[in-house]
Amino acid sequence: MFTPLLELDVEVAAPQSVGRAETGERRCVPIIGGRFRGRLQGRVLAGGADWQVLRPDGLADLDARYMLETDEGARIEVWSRGLRIGTPEVMARLAAGESVDASAYYMRTAMRFETAEPSLQWLVHRLAVAIGERRPDLVRLKVFALD
Repeated sequence: MFTPLLELDVEVAAPQSVGRAETGERRCVPIIGGRFRGRLQGRVLAGGADWQVLRPDGLADLDARYMLETDEGARIEVWSRGLRIGTPEVMARLAAGESVDASAYYMRTAMRFETAEPSLQWLVHRLAVAIGERRPDLVRLKVFALD
């Protein structure tokens, strides 16, 4: 069963390219802030990153690690592995920083959480999935717990 958990607006800086390797372009997208709401509310802390490989077939492999802080001060580590794929034209527009309707591409992630906060251990014991949307300066994620 999928239960709505969070909606995150993760603010990102410009991608930093490591360069093109045989497997694709490797890059890092710094996470610089943001907000989340839903079962919990708070902010996305600066300092995380989304390490990506933009493969020759157009698939973007996503591997993000960052931290949330609830309005009550609890900190939660987020580990998100996913992918984004669309037509070559759509992927080129996203890579150029353009706004593209989320229905034009597929962006999904699997998420895990870690925290020392006793009242949030239920979150550590859940897997979550998210439907993503890439905007020019942020990533919007609708997160669902798998119960």
